[in-house]
Amino acid sequence: MTEVTLTAIYQEAEERGYIGYVAELPGANTQGETLEEARENLSEAIQLILEANREQFERQLTPDSISQH
Repeated sequence: MTEVTLTAIYQEAEERGYIGYVAELPGANTQGETLEEARENLSEAIQLILEANREQFERQLTPDSISQH
């Protein structure tokens, strides 16, 4: 399994609460009333995006697309 390092960025929202996002992973953004809630939400968003990306890649992967050397 490959390890990936992502940078989570959290900011206080103007109205209240917090927003969080990962610049390296489009679509990975969230908000929360507390910093802890924003962290939990972002962690879940990252997991869902990576899982969806993996599933999409696996659907596109066919035996013919794998070259063996």
